[in-house]
Amino acid sequence: MIRKTASSAIASLAVLGLVSETAAGGGAVECYEQVNRPAVYETVYENVLVSPAGQQVEYVPAIYGTRERVVQIAPQRVSYEIVPAITRTIYRTVKVNDGGYSWKWRVINGRKVLCKIRHKARYERVAETVVVQPERRRRVVSPAEYESLAEEVLVQPEQRRIIEVPASYQTVARRVVVREGSSGWRRVHVPRHCRY
Repeated sequence: MIRKTASSAIASLAVLGLVSETAAGGGAVECYEQVNRPAVYETVYENVLVSPAGQQVEYVPAIYGTRERVVQIAPQRVSYEIVPAITRTIYRTVKVNDGGYSWKWRVINGRKVLCKIRHKARYERVAETVVVQPERRRRVVSPAEYESLAEEVLVQPEQRRIIEVPASYQTVARRVVVREGSSGWRRVHVPRHCRY
């Protein structure tokens, strides 16, 4: 900054000297021209925090399955029933008449006579039902009844997992001034006008 001020002062003096010399009709002893130096920029890259680190909760739903189960739907039962008698038909010959004698009128050789007639015993075959096994009461046991049922069961309960989420950064470019722009004066030689 001091250098810039000194250069400005020298330039001002030189211009004043030129003006006064020119006005006086004299020749230029020293000549200067203004020099502008542009600012110098540079691109720098830096990491910028986009999102801070944190935690994320993730839920895993419960898992269910199916299990078969046998259940009793009716207990064992005991009842009684009547078993009818077992019978059989048998046949036998029985005397139904002892026979004997009877008197009948008959006509023999044109003559009517009373005759004593002898009768034989008469037999018949008759059917008879006999009991082979009498009627009885029988105990009947009915077994228990079962049924297979499908039911839903929990295999794995719901779970909660905590996931660590790291911080997120992004690289951004930024232009920075390396050197400020400046202006100054530079001594120059102009033939036939300025002595160097």
